[in-house]
Amino acid sequence: MTSSPHPRTALSVNVNKVALVRNTRHLGIPSVTRAALLCLQAGAQGITVHPRPDARHIRPHDVHELAELLQAWPEREYNIEGNPSQNLMDFIRRVRPHQATFVPDSEDQFTSDHGWSFPQDAERLAPLVAECKALGVRVSLFMDPIPEQMAAACAVGADRVELYTEPYAAAWGTPQQAEQLARYAEAAQAALDAGLGVNAGHDLNRDNLAAFVREVPGVLEVSIGHALIADALELGYAATVQAYQACIDAGFAGNR
Repeated sequence: MTSSPHPRTALSVNVNKVALVRNTRHLGIPSVTRAALLCLQAGAQGITVHPRPDARHIRPHDVHELAELLQAWPEREYNIEGNPSQNLMDFIRRVRPHQATFVPDSEDQFTSDHGWSFPQDAERLAPLVAECKALGVRVSLFMDPIPEQMAAACAVGADRVELYTEPYAAAWGTPQQAEQLARYAEAAQAALDAGLGVNAGHDLNRDNLAAFVREVPGVLEVSIGHALIADALELGYAATVQAYQACIDAGFAGNR
């Protein structure tokens, strides 16, 4: 499909899985900050963390150490994800990252698996969005690809939405692939029409990323963790980041 020109899609690397491996022992390896540094050196445009209340992977000291690291990379972005009704806002107030991604996870949830719902969530989200923006922090809301929800996300003050892409990833290589891509393209266009920026994330990988960037309009950022870190175990951080950037380049070239 064709769409109006937009900035090249940025790659933000989620380093949660690095912390998960580290936390299985008491040796401090692999280093979360070292992983982030290598990804930045390889060209990643940002680093993402999701510090859950149980500290199963990212721990509070990681959040602050990564913030310090990113001060040396002023053109790269720091994205902190989480539920603003849990521990997220404490980190936002102290660190003031470039972006806060609000995710409606329960405290014991295995992984993020759904987005916010409107009008149900509007009243509690609006003041938290306003607080982030008063701190100079951009707000993205984790959303299912439902076009009718996008105007409501904008109405609570969000700057962007992050489209939850697991259903697309699950449909990859099946007869439902084209249908899912069309679903995400429609939701992204609705977000753009509402005045929102569009991010995306969850189970994007080297197989499905280029098509997503090509077919879904206006994607400003993809946040990728699990698949990217798994690939890095085989390829190394630098080669993996470069491979994902090549996927984005291929998709973006097809979107012009």
